Amino acid sequence: MTDHTENSEPEASDSLKAFGEVVKSFREHAGLTREELGARVCCSRHTVASIELGRRFPPPHFAEKADEALHAFGTLAKAARHLSRNPGLAAWVRLWARLERDALSLDTYECRVVPGLLQSEAYARTVFHSRVPPLEDEQIEAQVVARLDRQSLLCEKPNTGFSFIIEESVFQRCSGGVEVARGVVDRVLECATLRNVAVQLMPLRREDHAGLEGAVQLLESPDNRWFGYCEGQRGGQFFSDPKEVSVLRMRYAKLRSQALTPEDSVSLLERIRGDL
Repeated sequence: MTDHTENSEPEASDSLKAFGEVVKSFREHAGLTREELGARVCCSRHTVASIELGRRFPPPHFAEKADEALHAFGTLAKAARHLSRNPGLAAWVRLWARLERDALSLDTYECRVVPGLLQSEAYARTVFHSRVPPLEDEQIEAQVVARLDRQSLLCEKPNTGFSFIIEESVFQRCSGGVEVARGVVDRVLECATLRNVAVQLMPLRREDHAGLEGAVQLLESPDNRWFGYCEGQRGGQFFSDPKEVSVLRMRYAKLRSQALTPEDSVSLLERIRGDL
């Protein structure tokens, strides 16, 4: 089956938004930053921000710990009982997110931007600031938080293999300026040191190229089924038909053979950073 869905962004439910506003109100009343609250409830500031913006469910025991840290008199624990997800969340986003959580492997070829899992915060902001028509400030903040929160996959799933093939031109473009470009190269180099992450660059000069039809993502589920996703300007396609996914897998395998090795890719990234 091939599913075509509009590439809309995830939206927060009313209950999650309301809960997030209550958390934010109590936090600000207590005079704590998101980072300080995160330290007291055993989660990152990005997770706190994501909760306050209504972008994610609070982790287990978050509400109880936050009640204690913020002296909220049990208000948060009671409010958390009534949280619900927004059924309007883009279908492919819901499905892909569910598959990602249990995936055995995730393969990504990107020719436009640094993949979201590898983006630095400044680079992510640049990407969302560049949207046309422009996003509102609150939308940008929500998208950045959601993107950074998703990056926990790399560390939380050490047994999942992550493969990234990225066009060299993506880094040469210097999106966001020199400092942003340096920061995202540093971020990618840091991720490349993880044992479950492989980063390969596709050099600028390449006579034979299997990815000329655009970016692609592939995913292997625990029952060894493969799924694919391809995104365009105004929409995306989710692929579950084995024949269709087989074509994408063949292309990705060819791309891996055409790209630089992970070791040579790291060397090239270091040279690119030195030239910035």
